[in-house]
Amino acid sequence: MKYIRGILSLLWKLYIGLIFVVTAIIFYPIIVPFLFSENSKRIAFRLFVAWSWTVRVCCFYFVRHLSKNDLPQGPYIIVANHASYLDIFLIYSIVPKEAFIFLGKIEILSYPLIKTYFKRFNIPVDRGSLIKSARSLIVAGNKVKEGWSLMIFPEGGIPDENNPKMVPFKEGAFQLAKSLKVPIVPITFMNNYRLLSDPSDILGPASPGTIKVHIHPYFSKEEVENMTQKELSLACFNRINAPILKEFPQFKE
Repeated sequence: MKYIRGILSLLWKLYIGLIFVVTAIIFYPIIVPFLFSENSKRIAFRLFVAWSWTVRVCCFYFVRHLSKNDLPQGPYIIVANHASYLDIFLIYSIVPKEAFIFLGKIEILSYPLIKTYFKRFNIPVDRGSLIKSARSLIVAGNKVKEGWSLMIFPEGGIPDENNPKMVPFKEGAFQLAKSLKVPIVPITFMNNYRLLSDPSDILGPASPGTIKVHIHPYFSKEEVENMTQKELSLACFNRINAPILKEFPQFKE
């Protein structure tokens, strides 16, 4: 039975991959012209939202908000746990109103098609170089001053094991929030790791279904200013991690 489930999951991963490639090709000539001008990039964001919805509909992914609190006035920084590639594909349609850009690992630039989207619209971060990482944070800060919100996965990537157990946050998001004096919106993805496991796990779980997500109460500008960077990082970690620990109490150890 386990082997049969693995084969079905593999077929679903292949289907998702096909949908992603086909929709990427379809949206490519529509989105790319809007990536060469700062004035038109907000139109590109709306097109990314449409792309996200297209992937959701074609892959039969529904969203259930286990909690959905009000969002602050932008710009702000969104931080979320990262347990599946679905987190990236679908965040546009989950938080579609405030235009945001990603800070993401530079390895994304190795993927065809995505390279153009990411390099022109988002901010690649080379974590192997302190100087290049610092430059990326400076670019991100300038984008916030221009009115853009940011989307950051502070874990720095999908954990290698014990998914969805979270790993300690990197400090870039909180350094930015403190220096820019902007709110932070914490989000928890509860089950994306079950709906699409890492593609390298060939027979790992994957299926259509309902994405369960918490949009937590945000940290206001005043709260951000009144906490130290370490306190802010820990408070965000704990808020995002709380519903995961409730479902998986063994992760408290």
